[in-house]
Amino acid sequence: MRRSSSSGPLWLLLTLLCNLSSVASAVRFLETKSLIPCQTNSSFTASLFNVIFTPDNGSLAFNIKGISSLTGYVQADIEVIAYGLNVFRWPFDPCKNNLPGMCPMNTDPIDITSNLDIPDLAKRIPKIAYNVPDLDGVVRIHINNTKSNERVACVEANLSNGKTVYQKAVGWVLAVIAGLALLASAISSGLGHSTTAAHVAANTLSLFGFFQVQAIVGMTSVGLPPIVAAWTQNFQWSMGIIRVTFLQDICTWYQRSTGGTPSTLLSTLATASVHVQKRSVEVAHSLFLRAYGQMAKRATTSSETSQVVVVKGITRVGFNAQIEPTNIFLTGLIFFMIFVVLTAICVALFKAFCEAAVKAGWFQGNRFEDFRNGWKIVLKGILFRLVLIGYPQMCILCLWELTVRDSAAEVVLALFFFVSMTVALGWAALKVFRIAKRSVSMHKNPAYILYSDPSALNKWGFLYVQFRATAYYFITPILIYILVKSLFIAFAQQNGKVQAVGLVIIEAVFLIAISILRPWMDKRTNGFNISIGAINFLNAIFLLVFTAVFNQPGIVTGVMGVVFVAINVVFTAALLLMVIFSSCYAIFVKNPDTRYQPMRDDRGSFIKSATQLNTELDALGATARGDMVQTTYNKRDLDDDDSYSSSSGRPQHDAAGVPLPPSTATSNRSPSRRRDSREPPRSPIDPVMTLFPSGGPPRHGTPTQHTENARGMYNGYNESGRPGADLPLLNSWSNENTPASRGPEQQMMYGRSGSQHSSSAYRQQNNTSPWQRGAGYDH
Repeated sequence: MRRSSSSGPLWLLLTLLCNLSSVASAVRFLETKSLIPCQTNSSFTASLFNVIFTPDNGSLAFNIKGISSLTGYVQADIEVIAYGLNVFRWPFDPCKNNLPGMCPMNTDPIDITSNLDIPDLAKRIPKIAYNVPDLDGVVRIHINNTKSNERVACVEANLSNGKTVYQKAVGWVLAVIAGLALLASAISSGLGHSTTAAHVAANTLSLFGFFQVQAIVGMTSVGLPPIVAAWTQNFQWSMGIIRVTFLQDICTWYQRSTGGTPSTLLSTLATASVHVQKRSVEVAHSLFLRAYGQMAKRATTSSETSQVVVVKGITRVGFNAQIEPTNIFLTGLIFFMIFVVLTAICVALFKAFCEAAVKAGWFQGNRFEDFRNGWKIVLKGILFRLVLIGYPQMCILCLWELTVRDSAAEVVLALFFFVSMTVALGWAALKVFRIAKRSVSMHKNPAYILYSDPSALNKWGFLYVQFRATAYYFITPILIYILVKSLFIAFAQQNGKVQAVGLVIIEAVFLIAISILRPWMDKRTNGFNISIGAINFLNAIFLLVFTAVFNQPGIVTGVMGVVFVAINVVFTAALLLMVIFSSCYAIFVKNPDTRYQPMRDDRGSFIKSATQLNTELDALGATARGDMVQTTYNKRDLDDDDSYSSSSGRPQHDAAGVPLPPSTATSNRSPSRRRDSREPPRSPIDPVMTLFPSGGPPRHGTPTQHTENARGMYNGYNESGRPGADLPLLNSWSNENTPASRGPEQQMMYGRSGSQHSSSAYRQQNNTSPWQRGAGYDH
């Protein structure tokens, strides 16, 4: 057999992909398990069509059950097509091969089980056909009347060689790598390497999102080349499509108990021919339904209960995973809940282990102290993060369940989880937006409250830590992106072209948005996510081509299917290597934060931890800023906006739940409550404290000089040459105006309240707080 020169690159790619296929079986064979018509008014259709050819012994075994309206003698013309190329044609005479039931044909149900020896057939088939994974081959049989030479029937069957790129071990490896990367991020965060933890977590979540997008491609009802369908099947675990036998029994029991009717597709394969949809099979499916209906009406007697089922989209994914179609939704829901519960148990066990380890002296008491003190808040944040991770999975499955309605109870579950998860994530995104707006209004920087409050950071940080501070809002476009894509996948299962066009538009808009806005925390993370967006858009274009909307030749579709897998294999490997390297670096390097440049939003200067105040100088700086050391997380939750609002009558606190310094606490007070708008703010530190010796010459000159130079120092200049270095110790009181020499009225006038009023007025006059100038946030 001579191959055209244009097919050379295709065969080279196929040879390279052979290494991905299963090599467990050394027996070579070609088989088919379904038969569909390829012309209208076909006079023959089969509900069961199992045929296997073994080239080593030249045997052709088949088991056929069907309905025929043909009479007389017929001859078959067998055509083998691989990747759109006609490999060979082979005339077949049922009478010469002593095929019972077909010589001659009668208008009766057909039930043929036989075995033929055809050694010449093996010489016609290329050897590569037995090794290429997920062979895209079709056998088309034209049945002609011997006397009139008229074509009376046309059927075709998909070929398989048992080799596939879908391997359960691949899915397990991908899941373990993603899980270990998240664990490495958690350990880095517990050890105080917040920058490393943020980068590893952001990249891991982006990688997991890429896995889910790959799985979503397989969930579309587009007729995919076999190798594409098999490749995407490796990622269905990320959508909860995992077969466990006893869980399937539970799903079947629950559905039957709630008034549903469980499907029996997998248990009736002996009498049902299941055709897994592949490229451009919509027309063939409609032709089959018409032909099979006509044959059933013409059959006079039939004791068969056989049927032919064409599976596509989400049903195809479940069938390939050996899950009944009516169990797909419950399977995904159960695994999501198992994932959430196991994670919560692991967090609680780790908390108990840390406490036991500290008591036993296995490590120092300050190890994981932030987690031990606020583990409940951390747990809330982790659960919210899991909801965000599982949102694409549950969104698609819940919406799809509304269309299939397996049982009334499952519909209720679908509505509950979809609405609750959507509302929870939407409310959390709104909460982050409100906190950031409050931070901007009070401190002219959204990062201040978002990162200075441990409670907010641990509970809501999953929504914004991967973005730069000014792009805190970008979680909202991502949620909309997930929701709109899920609507197309769930509600357009009957039209693959609508899904493909919708995905192209969605991925294009998202890619343009992230390329222009670049919302992630730094250049490296932006490049990581933009590259994922580019590959997702490219995959959507491939998906559109697979719909045959361009009427391209079959060879084009076959080549593009192989190219699709090759591109995604290389890209997935690159992403995995990057995540593995960053995770190992985070664990095995003593100070992994040195690998990453400081964030431009300077979030590190806002992140406060009580365990990091190790020296007296640190404590002094924290006290001067007004950041009181906390031994435990404040019980206050940021759900209460008054906790950091200026309208509350309670004492003002910063985002960490501690009293604000005078320059900040009253920054939003009304002018009527200010005492003197021109008086500079007083220090929160009492000069009679022993921590600040009063003897000796004043550090910054006489009180008169101090008062005269107050405004200059607030502009960032002082004798030491360090901007803002003297601000915390600023004092405009004279030696005679000490607390000991004041009268009661003076003490009340110059008390804390008066200091706050004066500092508020001074800050209002100078536009920004001295803390902001010292930290480099002078706007």
